[in-house]
Amino acid sequence: MPELPEVETVRKGLEPLLKGATIKTVTLRRTGLRAPFPAGFAQSLEGATITRLRRRAKYILADLDTGQVWLSHLGMSGSFREVPKGTPFTPETHDHVILTLESGKRLVFNDPRRFGQMDLYDRDQEDAHKALSALGPEPLTRDFSGLVLHKRLLGKKVPIKVALLDQRVVSGVGNIYACEALFRAGINPRKASGKINLASCDDLAQAIKDVMNAALKSGGSSLRNHRQVDGKEGLFQHHFMVYDHAGARCTACGCKKEHYIKTIVQAGRTTFYCPEKQR
Repeated sequence: MPELPEVETVRKGLEPLLKGATIKTVTLRRTGLRAPFPAGFAQSLEGATITRLRRRAKYILADLDTGQVWLSHLGMSGSFREVPKGTPFTPETHDHVILTLESGKRLVFNDPRRFGQMDLYDRDQEDAHKALSALGPEPLTRDFSGLVLHKRLLGKKVPIKVALLDQRVVSGVGNIYACEALFRAGINPRKASGKINLASCDDLAQAIKDVMNAALKSGGSSLRNHRQVDGKEGLFQHHFMVYDHAGARCTACGCKKEHYIKTIVQAGRTTFYCPEKQR
């Protein structure tokens, strides 16, 4: 599933196309994605102008001049692509949502696995929206720190890797960047969250910021489905230190063979870690 760097990369790619654009028509080629589209979804978008494009956690939020917000989630395999004005266009099998703008350009949402999500809500009700109301702090803001993370982990018995996947603890972190951040911080993914001291939380918060900023500069990580709006792949997968490196020598500590990068399964996800560096 795309994580914060991938979603932010997509948001940045969409901004030049959508900010200030008026939506002429909306074509829905199915009744919904992970959930049904809300009643009147297409009709409410048609004629609206997008005034701002934001991101919250793994959600892309488009503010409309109607006072509503168009929410999109890429799910496991969703992607947006731009079709320039005048370009011959025939929808592909998994093109589920097609927006035609007043400029003549099209925006197409493709989602083979249909785990994506789209919704529409009133801007003044955002804090109560079921997808957004319980989200934790944004990790790339100045407000996010080791102290903030430490407070959110207090009393938790679940392993730290599992806690990082909980969007109520910190938003936007998924399996890839949880593994990479814990590796950089030298924290064992099995350690109980509530037992991580403030100094280690400082290291972990900074590691989360560092790895996500590095991923953003590379356009995110393309392992299966992530593509930027222009169709290009992200490149951060070439800079992974631990993720998807099972059986490889740890480049950070020069560990012996018995301590090569190993894997365990936590909360149904594969965790990659170095037992020598992460104790």
